[in-house]
Amino acid sequence: MKKTIKDYDLEGKKVIIRVDFNVPIKDGIITDDNRIVESLGTINYAIEHGAKVILMSHLGRIKDESDKLKNTLKPVSIRLAQLINKEVIFVEETRGAKLEEAINRLNNGDVLLMENTRFEDLNGKKESKNDPELGAYWASLGDLYINDAFGTAHRAHASNVGIASHLPNGVGFLIETELTEFAKVTNNPNRPYTVILGGSKVSDKIEVIKNLVNTADHILIGGGMMFTFLKAQGYEVGKSLLEEDYLDFCREMLEKYPNKIVLPADCVCGKELSNDTNIRSCQISDIHEDEMGLDVSLLTFNLFNSYIDKSKTIVWNGPIGAFEYEKFADGTKVLCDVLSQLTQKGVTTIIGGGDTAAAAIQFGHKNSFTHISTGGGASLELLAGKELPGISIIKDK
Repeated sequence: MKKTIKDYDLEGKKVIIRVDFNVPIKDGIITDDNRIVESLGTINYAIEHGAKVILMSHLGRIKDESDKLKNTLKPVSIRLAQLINKEVIFVEETRGAKLEEAINRLNNGDVLLMENTRFEDLNGKKESKNDPELGAYWASLGDLYINDAFGTAHRAHASNVGIASHLPNGVGFLIETELTEFAKVTNNPNRPYTVILGGSKVSDKIEVIKNLVNTADHILIGGGMMFTFLKAQGYEVGKSLLEEDYLDFCREMLEKYPNKIVLPADCVCGKELSNDTNIRSCQISDIHEDEMGLDVSLLTFNLFNSYIDKSKTIVWNGPIGAFEYEKFADGTKVLCDVLSQLTQKGVTTIIGGGDTAAAAIQFGHKNSFTHISTGGGASLELLAGKELPGISIIKDK
């Protein structure tokens, strides 16, 4: 078990908290503040216990100078101040005298947010490649390091592994919850244990599938990745998303685990990914060569439900249709509804982060499951049985 923020005396300490404020921003306006809200437990705890709070986060990708304007954390500092009802000191720097002076002026309970850590990527990707000098410099700004950014815990960056290598450290409440909830499925899940995998690509989930065939009772495949499996099974998939390089992998999995991997029985087809296209439902053996499959339909609902209804633990990672388009959102909507009802009956339901979490929240199910993860990539790594660098660096109790 990892040390947490509760294991330290925070009074008067400069506490660096790595949070995940990688929120969508359009024209300077935050369109979804869920990640900020999820960080409030740890931030408020630090404030209440007299810490001098130094917040760090990335936002988007920084490839050239033009990216800095649209990826500044300034709008986040404004929203955070509203949420905690307290001034947030924003420093438009990632290093230097201005930042150091602002930190040294902090009083107990003050909150400072420094600029996007990935601004350091403009000079040799120092943040993303865990530059040792940068990690040591950032560590010099504080007395204690708390990692509460689960969304980046599967990466070794200067702002997580780098800083934690030099300071006493622990995890915040968000990461503590993530680890507790995923332990329910990675250690000894209540069975039957069913995993639903969607999303666009098989290639994103190879290691997950390899691990889950040994731990899950059934794996239900949906989303764009289902068509590579269907093609490997001998079906024609028209213009549907297909990863030909992974046909052999899919074929091998289907041959080795015919009773464990479950593929859809039908799909919703259109000639293009658009709400204006004409659609039809058909069995998987009847996809026309000028069509692409973009969702699942009634036969698949019934097939999947025959496994889901008997399950005591369900993990879902990846939408099972192109839910961003209304015409192809029904499969993901229905799955949200079904899992929500099962949660009320005591079934453990864990929703992977990223697009799956976004879909669940979009369809009104933010509080309908046992747990919605804040990290898509990190949750996949955990399901693949891998260690997360940003967490393994944290000291054990």
